[in-house]
Amino acid sequence: MTAHLRLVAAWATVAAMQFLIDPTDYVGTGSLMTVFLFVWLLGVIFWSAFGVVHEAEEVAERLGEPLGTLVLTLSIVIIEVALISAVMLSAKDVPTLGRDTMFAVLMIVLNGVVGICLLVGGLRFHQQTYNLQGASAYLAVIIPLAVIALVLPNFTTSTSVGTLSLMQAGFFSLFTIGLYASFLWLQTGRHQGFFLPIAGKKDEEAGVAIPHHAPAPGSTGFRILILVANILPIVLLAKSLAVLLDFGIEALGAPAALGGIIIAMIVFTPEGISALKAVAANQLTRAINLCLGAAASTLGLTVPAVLLIGLLTDQPVVLGLSGANMVLLAVTLILNTLTFSSGRTTMLEGTVHLSLFFVFLVLVFSP
Repeated sequence: MTAHLRLVAAWATVAAMQFLIDPTDYVGTGSLMTVFLFVWLLGVIFWSAFGVVHEAEEVAERLGEPLGTLVLTLSIVIIEVALISAVMLSAKDVPTLGRDTMFAVLMIVLNGVVGICLLVGGLRFHQQTYNLQGASAYLAVIIPLAVIALVLPNFTTSTSVGTLSLMQAGFFSLFTIGLYASFLWLQTGRHQGFFLPIAGKKDEEAGVAIPHHAPAPGSTGFRILILVANILPIVLLAKSLAVLLDFGIEALGAPAALGGIIIAMIVFTPEGISALKAVAANQLTRAINLCLGAAASTLGLTVPAVLLIGLLTDQPVVLGLSGANMVLLAVTLILNTLTFSSGRTTMLEGTVHLSLFFVFLVLVFSP
Protein backbone atom coordinates (compact mmCIF):
# COMPACT_ATOMS: atom_id res chain seq x y z
CA MET A 1 0.00 0.00 0.00
CA THR A 2 2.81 2.43 0.87
CA ALA A 3 4.52 1.80 -2.47
CA HIS A 4 1.28 2.48 -4.36
CA LEU A 5 0.62 5.65 -2.34
CA ARG A 6 4.15 6.85 -3.02
CA LEU A 7 3.76 6.41 -6.77
CA VAL A 8 0.37 8.15 -6.77
CA ALA A 9 1.76 11.10 -4.78
CA ALA A 10 4.81 11.40 -7.02
CA TRP A 11 2.95 11.29 -10.32
CA ALA A 12 0.18 13.56 -9.02
CA THR A 13 2.86 16.09 -8.12
CA VAL A 14 4.37 15.76 -11.60
CA ALA A 15 0.94 16.45 -13.13
CA ALA A 16 0.41 19.46 -10.86
CA MET A 17 3.79 20.96 -11.79
CA GLN A 18 3.21 20.35 -15.48
CA PHE A 19 -0.32 21.69 -15.82
CA LEU A 20 -1.32 23.70 -12.73
CA ILE A 21 1.64 25.28 -10.96
CA ASP A 22 4.68 27.11 -12.30
CA PRO A 23 7.31 27.52 -9.53
CA THR A 24 8.89 30.47 -11.38
CA ASP A 25 5.75 32.49 -10.61
CA TYR A 26 6.64 32.40 -6.92
CA VAL A 27 10.40 32.92 -7.12
CA GLY A 28 11.31 36.31 -5.69
CA THR A 29 7.98 36.79 -3.91
CA GLY A 30 9.17 35.49 -0.54
CA SER A 31 5.65 34.20 0.09
CA LEU A 32 4.60 31.23 2.19
CA MET A 33 3.60 29.54 -1.07
CA THR A 34 7.27 29.54 -2.11
CA VAL A 35 8.26 27.79 1.12
CA PHE A 36 5.34 25.36 0.81
CA LEU A 37 6.27 24.43 -2.76
CA PHE A 38 9.90 23.84 -1.82
CA VAL A 39 8.99 21.65 1.16
CA TRP A 40 6.40 19.78 -0.92
CA LEU A 41 8.77 19.08 -3.80
CA LEU A 42 11.65 18.19 -1.48
CA GLY A 43 9.43 15.79 0.46
CA VAL A 44 8.05 14.08 -2.65
CA ILE A 45 11.50 13.71 -4.24
CA PHE A 46 12.97 12.42 -0.98
CA TRP A 47 10.11 9.94 -0.56
CA SER A 48 10.51 8.82 -4.16
CA ALA A 49 14.25 8.31 -3.56
CA PHE A 50 13.34 5.86 -0.79
CA GLY A 51 11.05 4.16 -3.28
CA VAL A 52 13.92 3.85 -5.74
CA VAL A 53 16.07 2.18 -3.10
CA HIS A 54 13.22 -0.14 -2.09
CA GLU A 55 12.54 -1.25 -5.65
CA ALA A 56 16.25 -1.54 -6.43
CA GLU A 57 16.58 -3.87 -3.45
CA GLU A 58 13.67 -5.94 -4.78
CA VAL A 59 15.54 -6.27 -8.08
CA ALA A 60 18.77 -6.96 -6.19
CA GLU A 61 17.22 -9.93 -4.39
CA ARG A 62 16.34 -11.45 -7.73
CA LEU A 63 19.67 -10.74 -9.44
CA GLY A 64 21.94 -11.55 -6.48
CA GLU A 65 25.28 -9.93 -5.70
CA PRO A 66 27.11 -8.02 -7.03
CA LEU A 67 24.57 -7.17 -9.75
CA GLY A 68 22.00 -6.20 -7.15
CA THR A 69 24.22 -3.59 -5.53
CA LEU A 70 25.21 -2.30 -8.96
CA VAL A 71 21.55 -1.73 -9.88
CA LEU A 72 21.07 0.24 -6.66
CA THR A 73 24.12 2.46 -7.08
CA LEU A 74 23.41 3.19 -10.75
CA SER A 75 19.79 4.08 -9.95
CA ILE A 76 20.96 6.56 -7.33
CA VAL A 77 23.54 8.13 -9.65
CA ILE A 78 20.87 8.63 -12.35
CA ILE A 79 18.92 10.70 -9.82
CA GLU A 80 22.04 12.65 -8.88
CA VAL A 81 22.85 13.50 -12.50
CA ALA A 82 19.22 14.53 -13.10
CA LEU A 83 19.23 16.92 -10.14
CA ILE A 84 22.59 18.47 -11.06
CA SER A 85 21.50 18.85 -14.68
CA ALA A 86 18.25 20.54 -13.65
CA VAL A 87 20.03 23.10 -11.47
CA MET A 88 22.64 23.84 -14.13
CA LEU A 89 20.02 24.24 -16.85
CA SER A 90 17.79 26.48 -14.73
CA ALA A 91 20.23 28.74 -12.92
CA LYS A 92 22.85 29.37 -15.63
CA ASP A 93 25.33 30.69 -13.04
CA VAL A 94 26.40 27.69 -10.96
CA PRO A 95 29.78 26.69 -12.43
CA THR A 96 30.82 24.90 -9.23
CA LEU A 97 27.63 22.88 -8.64
CA GLY A 98 28.94 19.64 -10.17
CA ARG A 99 32.17 19.93 -8.21
CA ASP A 100 30.38 20.76 -4.96
CA THR A 101 27.96 17.85 -5.37
CA MET A 102 30.66 15.30 -6.18
CA PHE A 103 32.80 16.48 -3.28
CA ALA A 104 29.80 16.41 -0.95
CA VAL A 105 28.98 12.87 -2.07
CA LEU A 106 32.56 11.74 -1.38
CA MET A 107 32.58 13.36 2.07
CA ILE A 108 29.12 12.08 3.00
CA VAL A 109 29.77 8.54 1.74
CA LEU A 110 33.47 7.99 2.46
CA ASN A 111 33.48 9.78 5.82
CA GLY A 112 29.91 10.19 7.04
CA VAL A 113 28.23 6.92 6.07
CA VAL A 114 31.40 4.82 6.34
CA GLY A 115 32.11 6.37 9.75
CA ILE A 116 28.63 5.67 11.12
CA CYS A 117 28.67 2.13 9.69
CA LEU A 118 32.04 1.24 11.20
CA LEU A 119 31.15 2.85 14.52
CA VAL A 120 27.83 1.02 14.78
CA GLY A 121 29.38 -2.25 13.61
CA GLY A 122 32.29 -1.90 16.03
CA LEU A 123 30.02 -1.16 18.99
CA ARG A 124 27.79 -4.13 18.19
CA PHE A 125 30.27 -6.75 16.94
CA HIS A 126 33.66 -5.41 18.17
CA GLN A 127 35.30 -6.41 14.88
CA GLN A 128 33.83 -6.98 11.45
CA THR A 129 35.34 -8.69 8.43
CA TYR A 130 34.88 -7.93 4.74
CA ASN A 131 36.24 -8.94 1.35
CA LEU A 132 39.52 -7.04 1.10
CA GLN A 133 39.88 -7.62 -2.66
CA GLY A 134 36.62 -5.83 -3.41
CA ALA A 135 37.43 -2.81 -1.25
CA SER A 136 40.88 -2.55 -2.82
CA ALA A 137 39.36 -2.69 -6.32
CA TYR A 138 36.96 0.12 -5.47
CA LEU A 139 39.72 2.34 -4.06
CA ALA A 140 41.97 1.62 -7.07
CA VAL A 141 39.25 3.23 -9.21
CA ILE A 142 38.10 5.97 -6.81
CA ILE A 143 41.55 7.48 -6.18
CA PRO A 144 42.53 8.26 -9.81
CA LEU A 145 38.98 9.34 -10.71
CA ALA A 146 38.86 11.74 -7.75
CA VAL A 147 42.27 13.22 -8.54
CA ILE A 148 41.54 13.62 -12.27
CA ALA A 149 38.14 15.23 -11.61
CA LEU A 150 38.71 17.41 -8.54
CA VAL A 151 42.45 18.09 -8.20
CA LEU A 152 44.12 18.02 -11.63
CA PRO A 153 42.06 20.95 -13.07
CA ASN A 154 43.78 23.24 -10.56
CA PHE A 155 47.18 22.48 -12.09
CA THR A 156 46.46 22.60 -15.83
CA THR A 157 47.63 25.72 -17.68
CA SER A 158 45.50 25.67 -20.84
CA THR A 159 42.59 27.44 -19.10
CA SER A 160 41.85 29.34 -15.91
CA VAL A 161 42.39 27.61 -12.57
CA GLY A 162 39.89 24.86 -11.82
CA THR A 163 38.62 24.42 -15.38
CA LEU A 164 39.49 22.20 -18.34
CA SER A 165 39.99 23.00 -21.99
CA LEU A 166 37.68 21.44 -24.57
CA MET A 167 40.27 18.81 -25.51
CA GLN A 168 41.02 18.00 -21.87
CA ALA A 169 37.32 17.73 -21.04
CA GLY A 170 36.69 15.42 -23.99
CA PHE A 171 39.62 13.07 -23.36
CA PHE A 172 39.23 13.07 -19.56
CA SER A 173 35.55 12.16 -19.98
CA LEU A 174 36.49 9.27 -22.26
CA PHE A 175 39.18 8.10 -19.83
CA THR A 176 36.75 8.33 -16.92
CA ILE A 177 34.01 6.39 -18.69
CA GLY A 178 36.53 3.82 -19.92
CA LEU A 179 38.00 3.25 -16.47
CA TYR A 180 34.57 2.93 -14.87
CA ALA A 181 33.37 0.59 -17.65
CA SER A 182 36.40 -1.65 -17.15
CA PHE A 183 35.64 -1.73 -13.44
CA LEU A 184 32.03 -2.76 -14.12
CA TRP A 185 33.30 -5.51 -16.41
CA LEU A 186 35.51 -6.76 -13.59
CA GLN A 187 32.73 -6.45 -11.01
CA THR A 188 30.12 -8.32 -13.01
CA GLY A 189 32.42 -10.68 -14.88
CA ARG A 190 35.44 -12.75 -14.02
CA HIS A 191 36.03 -11.19 -10.58
CA GLN A 192 32.54 -11.20 -9.09
CA GLY A 193 33.94 -13.02 -6.09
CA PHE A 194 35.83 -9.88 -5.03
CA PHE A 195 32.50 -8.30 -4.07
CA LEU A 196 30.98 -11.23 -2.19
CA PRO A 197 31.49 -12.29 1.44
CA ILE A 198 34.65 -14.35 1.76
CA ALA A 199 33.95 -18.03 1.13
CA GLY A 200 34.85 -20.35 3.97
CA LYS A 201 34.72 -17.71 6.70
CA LYS A 202 32.88 -18.28 9.94
CA ASP A 203 29.29 -17.20 10.52
CA GLU A 204 30.46 -13.69 11.44
CA GLU A 205 31.26 -12.98 7.79
CA ALA A 206 28.02 -14.39 6.44
CA GLY A 207 26.17 -12.23 8.90
CA VAL A 208 22.59 -12.63 10.01
CA ALA A 209 19.55 -12.20 7.85
CA ILE A 210 18.41 -8.62 7.38
CA PRO A 211 14.79 -8.36 8.52
CA HIS A 212 12.84 -7.95 5.32
CA HIS A 213 9.30 -8.04 4.01
CA ALA A 214 8.03 -10.88 1.86
CA PRO A 215 9.27 -10.64 -1.73
CA ALA A 216 7.05 -8.40 -3.81
CA PRO A 217 4.99 -10.12 -6.51
CA GLY A 218 5.92 -9.94 -10.14
CA SER A 219 8.80 -10.91 -12.36
CA THR A 220 12.19 -9.21 -12.45
CA GLY A 221 11.12 -7.30 -15.56
CA PHE A 222 8.01 -6.00 -13.81
CA ARG A 223 10.02 -4.88 -10.75
CA ILE A 224 12.43 -3.03 -13.07
CA LEU A 225 9.44 -1.20 -14.61
CA ILE A 226 8.29 -0.19 -11.12
CA LEU A 227 11.84 0.98 -10.38
CA VAL A 228 11.79 3.18 -13.49
CA ALA A 229 8.35 4.47 -12.47
CA ASN A 230 9.90 5.66 -9.19
CA ILE A 231 12.91 7.26 -10.87
CA LEU A 232 11.02 9.21 -13.55
CA PRO A 233 9.07 11.52 -11.18
CA ILE A 234 12.35 12.60 -9.58
CA VAL A 235 13.82 13.41 -12.99
CA LEU A 236 10.68 15.30 -14.03
CA LEU A 237 10.42 17.26 -10.76
CA ALA A 238 14.12 18.10 -10.61
CA LYS A 239 13.77 21.29 -12.65
CA SER A 240 10.99 22.66 -10.42
CA LEU A 241 13.01 21.92 -7.30
CA ALA A 242 16.13 23.46 -8.87
CA VAL A 243 14.38 26.80 -9.44
CA LEU A 244 13.29 27.03 -5.80
CA LEU A 245 16.59 25.70 -4.45
CA ASP A 246 18.63 28.28 -6.32
CA PHE A 247 16.34 31.08 -5.14
CA GLY A 248 16.39 29.87 -1.53
CA ILE A 249 20.18 29.69 -1.30
CA GLU A 250 20.50 33.17 -2.78
CA ALA A 251 17.78 34.64 -0.54
CA LEU A 252 19.28 33.17 2.62
CA GLY A 253 22.82 34.18 1.68
CA ALA A 254 23.88 30.56 2.26
CA PRO A 255 27.15 29.16 0.88
CA ALA A 256 26.89 28.08 -2.76
CA ALA A 257 28.22 24.65 -1.76
CA LEU A 258 25.02 24.07 0.23
CA GLY A 259 23.18 23.27 -3.03
CA GLY A 260 25.54 20.40 -3.72
CA ILE A 261 25.18 19.11 -0.17
CA ILE A 262 21.37 19.16 -0.37
CA ILE A 263 21.46 17.22 -3.65
CA ALA A 264 23.91 14.70 -2.17
CA MET A 265 21.75 14.26 0.93
CA ILE A 266 18.59 13.73 -1.14
CA VAL A 267 20.31 11.13 -3.27
CA PHE A 268 22.36 9.15 -0.78
CA THR A 269 20.39 9.17 2.49
CA PRO A 270 18.24 6.16 1.46
CA GLU A 271 21.30 4.25 0.27
CA GLY A 272 23.09 5.15 3.50
CA ILE A 273 20.22 3.64 5.46
CA SER A 274 20.55 0.45 3.40
CA ALA A 275 24.25 0.33 4.27
CA LEU A 276 23.45 0.73 7.98
CA LYS A 277 20.95 -2.13 7.79
CA ALA A 278 23.65 -4.32 6.25
CA VAL A 279 26.14 -3.41 8.99
CA ALA A 280 23.56 -4.09 11.70
CA ALA A 281 23.20 -7.58 10.20
CA ASN A 282 27.01 -7.99 10.23
CA GLN A 283 27.20 -7.88 6.44
CA LEU A 284 30.03 -5.38 6.11
CA THR A 285 30.97 -6.49 2.60
CA ARG A 286 27.55 -5.42 1.30
CA ALA A 287 27.79 -2.08 3.15
CA ILE A 288 31.22 -1.44 1.61
CA ASN A 289 29.87 -2.31 -1.84
CA LEU A 290 27.13 0.30 -1.33
CA CYS A 291 29.41 3.05 0.02
CA LEU A 292 32.46 2.65 -2.19
CA GLY A 293 30.27 1.74 -5.15
CA ALA A 294 28.36 5.01 -4.73
CA ALA A 295 31.61 6.99 -4.71
CA ALA A 296 32.99 5.20 -7.77
CA SER A 297 29.79 5.55 -9.81
CA THR A 298 29.43 9.21 -8.87
CA LEU A 299 32.89 10.03 -10.17
CA GLY A 300 32.63 7.72 -13.16
CA LEU A 301 29.30 9.04 -14.45
CA THR A 302 28.77 12.53 -13.01
CA VAL A 303 31.98 14.09 -14.34
CA PRO A 304 31.25 13.33 -18.02
CA ALA A 305 27.61 14.41 -17.57
CA VAL A 306 28.53 17.74 -15.99
CA LEU A 307 31.16 18.49 -18.63
CA LEU A 308 28.71 17.61 -21.42
CA ILE A 309 26.01 19.89 -19.97
CA GLY A 310 28.53 22.71 -19.67
CA LEU A 311 29.54 22.22 -23.30
CA LEU A 312 25.95 22.08 -24.62
CA THR A 313 24.83 25.14 -22.64
CA ASP A 314 28.07 27.10 -23.05
CA GLN A 315 28.51 27.34 -19.29
CA PRO A 316 31.87 27.32 -17.54
CA VAL A 317 32.38 24.25 -15.37
CA VAL A 318 34.75 24.63 -12.42
CA LEU A 319 35.94 21.25 -11.13
CA GLY A 320 39.08 22.07 -9.12
CA LEU A 321 38.64 22.14 -5.35
CA SER A 322 39.88 24.86 -3.04
CA GLY A 323 43.20 24.31 -1.28
CA ALA A 324 41.57 23.30 2.02
CA ASN A 325 39.20 20.88 0.31
CA MET A 326 42.05 19.31 -1.66
CA VAL A 327 43.79 18.60 1.63
CA LEU A 328 40.58 17.13 3.06
CA LEU A 329 40.10 14.97 -0.04
CA ALA A 330 43.70 13.71 0.13
CA VAL A 331 43.34 12.79 3.82
CA THR A 332 40.00 11.07 3.09
CA LEU A 333 41.49 8.94 0.31
CA ILE A 334 44.53 8.01 2.43
CA LEU A 335 42.32 7.20 5.42
CA ASN A 336 40.04 4.96 3.37
CA THR A 337 43.09 3.17 1.98
CA LEU A 338 44.29 2.50 5.54
CA THR A 339 40.84 1.57 6.84
CA PHE A 340 40.23 -1.00 4.11
CA SER A 341 43.69 -2.56 4.08
CA SER A 342 43.47 -5.34 6.67
CA GLY A 343 40.19 -7.18 6.14
CA ARG A 344 38.87 -6.16 9.56
CA THR A 345 37.48 -2.95 11.04
CA THR A 346 36.73 -1.62 14.51
CA MET A 347 34.90 1.38 15.95
CA LEU A 348 38.18 3.37 16.01
CA GLU A 349 38.17 3.74 12.23
CA GLY A 350 34.55 4.85 12.41
CA THR A 351 35.29 7.67 14.85
CA VAL A 352 38.19 8.92 12.70
CA HIS A 353 36.02 8.98 9.55
CA LEU A 354 33.28 10.85 11.40
CA SER A 355 35.81 13.41 12.64
CA LEU A 356 36.77 14.20 9.04
CA PHE A 357 33.09 14.49 8.11
CA PHE A 358 32.54 17.11 10.82
CA VAL A 359 35.60 19.01 9.57
CA PHE A 360 33.97 19.05 6.13
CA LEU A 361 30.76 20.52 7.56
CA VAL A 362 32.67 23.24 9.41
CA LEU A 363 34.57 24.22 6.23
CA VAL A 364 31.29 24.57 4.29
CA PHE A 365 30.06 27.37 6.55
CA SER A 366 33.47 28.73 7.54
CA PRO A 367 35.82 28.27 4.55
